[in-house]
Amino acid sequence: MSMIGRSLTEVDTPALLVDLARLEKNIRRYADSAAKARVRLRPHIKTHKTLEIAKMQLQAGAGGITAAKLGEAEVFAEAGIEDIFVAYPIIGPEKALRAARLAQHCRLIVGVESEKGVQQLSEAASQIGSTLLVRVEIDSGLGRTGVGQEAAGKLCRQVLDAPGLSLDGIFTFRGASFPEASSRDPQILGRLEGEMMVAIAERLRRAGIPIQEISVGSTPTATSAAEVPGITEVRPGTYVFFDRMTTQVGTSAPDELALSILATVVSRPAPDLAIIDAGSKTFCGDVIPANVGLEGYGATIDGQNGVVIRMNEEHGTVRLAPGFSPEIGDKLLFFPNHVCTTVNLSDEVLVTHGEVVKAIWRVAARGRRQ
Repeated sequence: MSMIGRSLTEVDTPALLVDLARLEKNIRRYADSAAKARVRLRPHIKTHKTLEIAKMQLQAGAGGITAAKLGEAEVFAEAGIEDIFVAYPIIGPEKALRAARLAQHCRLIVGVESEKGVQQLSEAASQIGSTLLVRVEIDSGLGRTGVGQEAAGKLCRQVLDAPGLSLDGIFTFRGASFPEASSRDPQILGRLEGEMMVAIAERLRRAGIPIQEISVGSTPTATSAAEVPGITEVRPGTYVFFDRMTTQVGTSAPDELALSILATVVSRPAPDLAIIDAGSKTFCGDVIPANVGLEGYGATIDGQNGVVIRMNEEHGTVRLAPGFSPEIGDKLLFFPNHVCTTVNLSDEVLVTHGEVVKAIWRVAARGRRQ
């Protein structure tokens, strides 16, 4: 039985709901910000992994998309999206061949941060006669992947000398929370991120290395990074939905959160507790709440009636506020902490307008880890 046109009271749970009006508003907000700053918006689709949302972003003015893995890029290229950046180091001969083949069907940009990566991509591109656009990843403080500033020039020259590769520029991901961050203000951090990357690009250019693109920015930092002269591209992802973490750092307001989890109360073991049919297979568990200043793994959308304090695979334990006493069978709506991994746990999202389901969108690139 199709759920389209039906009330939320009829939706089986657990289910992910997307508020269409909020989604559209969030997409416009970041598209307008990038247009005002005259930089390219290349949204990261790892947040939603959904073809319909990517097309909405492109129609709003995005100049291509960003993917985390080749598998994601392949899904979106097959759907007709022609400009894709895989912002991740491509390592392994098989992955390099997949990238080279994909570059024959779309404008593909890939990330590198090692000589091994450059070598493998060059061999693959030369083998099948394609050209790969390459960006060198800079470690700007997160300490995850990327080369230090002193090693950037050497790696850029290796790309320039490698057959089948074309140096496109540099990129980084710093986010709003990283070791030795000088501030907790995402606007300040975004500006510093942009200024750092522009300074690196200018040093490389003075050394005779042609840097075209400087790609930066997360959802919290993209708007301020975009305002730094010299930045050419920003890559926010979470902004389409936002979540409790972006609200915690001040990037979003509760009434901007576009994705929620609908769950049913299946047990009431104590006056202050409810058990719902959504656990770790529905809510994300990749973020330790205390580490990001949050309580629990999700909260009721009013922000006060209930907090998911524990999870098993299929059970969520909700601590209830005094005076709030849902019955077994009642349905509750929750905002998750981290929306990206939450979406990756589900096959589809229900698109809603008011209390009615308007569409069902498949999470097309779900689980594309390779």
